[in-house]
Amino acid sequence: MTSDFFFFIVVGFCAQIVDGALGMAFGVLSTTSLLAFGVPVANASAMTHVAEMFTTAASGLSHAYHRNVDWRLVARLAPAGMIGGAIGAYLLANIDGKVIAPFVSAYLIAIGLVILYKAFRPPPKRDVRDWIVPPVGFCGGVLDAIGGGGWGPIVTSSLVSRGHDLKRVIGSTNFTEFAVTLTISLTFMLTLGWSELNSAIGLIIGGVIAAPFGAILVKRLPVRPLMVAVSMIIIGTSAMRLL
Repeated sequence: MTSDFFFFIVVGFCAQIVDGALGMAFGVLSTTSLLAFGVPVANASAMTHVAEMFTTAASGLSHAYHRNVDWRLVARLAPAGMIGGAIGAYLLANIDGKVIAPFVSAYLIAIGLVILYKAFRPPPKRDVRDWIVPPVGFCGGVLDAIGGGGWGPIVTSSLVSRGHDLKRVIGSTNFTEFAVTLTISLTFMLTLGWSELNSAIGLIIGGVIAAPFGAILVKRLPVRPLMVAVSMIIIGTSAMRLL
């Protein structure tokens, strides 16, 4: 339906604006919206990640252009995230959606609480050699695939909470997310098929339109109020679906 298509465009646009500014939330916002719209869990995650192949490419290139990317951080995050993403996508595609739906809702609530917590916690300072970078990338990839989102909330918030430079982390996680999302999407395509994912086109259009603005907003928007707003949206919608 045409109304559904425009709904997906609006969801993709709004989610990418937030994601580009915070380095998180495209996946969780898109998946939360699709689940509320009645899309099955595996399909919602798959649609979100197919769309993210395009939005993360556009967003990552924008951050690279604005020099927000730490290439050493990307080199440590990408391999672990890709492995974790492939494992998570394979598991989700082979699990009954009705069984896993309550767990996905609970996971999204937890992610919302993490975002809210990180909005108010001042971190100590650390550099890119921090030992936790690869494990965080792996866990972020697994949970991102299973929950339809979570790479940004897990990876960005974890690294920022450890004291890594905020703008560098946002730019680097956005850039790295393309490789992780590509791996997850290919895994979903092999297990679910493209015919189940063609509605992702609306998310792609909305996200790509919004992507160039995120790298600009990250330098101008107050981060804390936006993080609080995103966390409230995720927690509220996921809690209603879970109940």
